[in-house]
Amino acid sequence: MAASARIPPALRARLGELRIVARRIAAQGGIGQHLSRNRGAGLEFAQYRQYEQGDEPRRIDWKLYARSDRWFVRESERDSALEIRVVVDATASMAQADAAAPDRTKLEAAKTLTAAIVELAFRQGDRFGALALGDGRLFPTPVGSGLRQRDACLHALEAWAPLGAWPEQDSLPRVFDHVPRHALVVVLSDFFDDAAVALVERLAAMQREVATIQLLGADEIALAYRGGHRFVEPESGASLTLDADASRAAFVARFDAARQALARRFAASGVRHVEHVIAEPPFAPLRRLFGTRGAEARA
Repeated sequence: MAASARIPPALRARLGELRIVARRIAAQGGIGQHLSRNRGAGLEFAQYRQYEQGDEPRRIDWKLYARSDRWFVRESERDSALEIRVVVDATASMAQADAAAPDRTKLEAAKTLTAAIVELAFRQGDRFGALALGDGRLFPTPVGSGLRQRDACLHALEAWAPLGAWPEQDSLPRVFDHVPRHALVVVLSDFFDDAAVALVERLAAMQREVATIQLLGADEIALAYRGGHRFVEPESGASLTLDADASRAAFVARFDAARQALARRFAASGVRHVEHVIAEPPFAPLRRLFGTRGAEARA
């Protein structure tokens, strides 16, 4: 898939309703408290750039449009101590998809959400980077800002594939090399691996601000299968055969309890946590994490 096509038009059109803000920055009053040389929707004019779908119409310079017959957006100096890291689970379990949409895997959904977060960070003038964990390894992209950085991240994520298992514990300290103390970390995973949960909790314990998006299939939530079914754990190869119809009620109850327990566990660590069912529009989890009041009203 081309990087330019990774963000669906319907999602791109609503990105202007979102703003990535760390809680500590919001508590300090947001934009204008710590002026930097980054560009965004601040107060002091910095430059023009060509309008992109999803930009707020109020930022268009209509006088320049009258002279040039082209739409340009005014960029301004803004506060941006924020650095954003997206950490994506690219293990074998992320190949899971619903029967109704076999090409829409958890990892494909994670790539779309990553691309949207990268686009938001680019528009805000923040520094950003992405990191995938799979096949027992780490796959980092460089950290930076600007158009080239955005495009580099979008191209890099297309190479991610759902392979193997979570990296060994002795590899995980390298994750923190890519996550400075002042960064906002967004972790995307199904969180079926205890190591993924432990990574989030460790990041939070080390004073990183963390948000999580748990990616789930509609079929697995409801055990939407019929009759005898063989389930294979993709990372270990372990299998289990059961009667889906007879097991459904008990499974759904246990799965719901596990999801609630994970949400409570993350909340206790100060982690912002949302779920995303991969068959649903990708704007929903982003709205719950980064939506403005206007976005909430229109959702």
